Amino acid sequence: MKQHSHALPATRHARTMDDVYRYQRFIYDLTRKYYLFGRDTLLGSLEIPDGARVLEIGCGTGRNLVMAARANPQALFYGVDISAQMLKTASAKAAKAGIGERVITVAGDAETFDARRSFQLAGFQRVFFSYSLSMVPDWQRAFSNALDQLDPGGQLHIVDFGEMEHWPGFARRSMRKWLAGFHVEPRAGMTRIVETLATQRGFSTSARALAGGYAVLIAVSRDPVAMKPLSVDTADDDASFIHKMIP
Repeated sequence: MKQHSHALPATRHARTMDDVYRYQRFIYDLTRKYYLFGRDTLLGSLEIPDGARVLEIGCGTGRNLVMAARANPQALFYGVDISAQMLKTASAKAAKAGIGERVITVAGDAETFDARRSFQLAGFQRVFFSYSLSMVPDWQRAFSNALDQLDPGGQLHIVDFGEMEHWPGFARRSMRKWLAGFHVEPRAGMTRIVETLATQRGFSTSARALAGGYAVLIAVSRDPVAMKPLSVDTADDDASFIHKMIP
């Protein structure tokens, strides 16, 4: 994996993320597979064209980038993360997979990062967030900034924690308390707010809830016809969710 500079201003958030993941990064992928539900569904919905440039904002250990790069050998992949510690793992993971030349990462803050300038590219055909907006302090600013990274025909995809609106109250409260220990805050009204912000910029959205609102999938594009429909039938997803949550 090629890496640009990892130097970032020592912001409070950057220091916090490095502290959180300094050691967690070694077991992150093993443990998160049981509750970061819908990541593979997102990757499957990207429908990446040959020759496309794909950006993940909040790429963490590089798990998603490596999977997508393996499945799409004619595309190039880029990642940004605020944690230099996580990027160390991402670099090692891509190198081990033998795709380091097609996966390029750089340290950056999702709220302000200009990926086009950092990677010296005109834009990206696909941009996605995977369980990262719930960790960004000003997540709405990060979302709007991500729209700026798209080329005119590009798409932006999100998977993240939902409001768990169909969960029993005690289960919802317990899950939120547990997530807070990892500096994760499910965003109230994320789907509605994304739709509003996207519409203001001339984009269309498609959204889908998973596992009783545990997670949401959102796709954003200027051309709604170009987006793969996101079904509202979640029966299969609920079953898969239960299966994943029980090792």
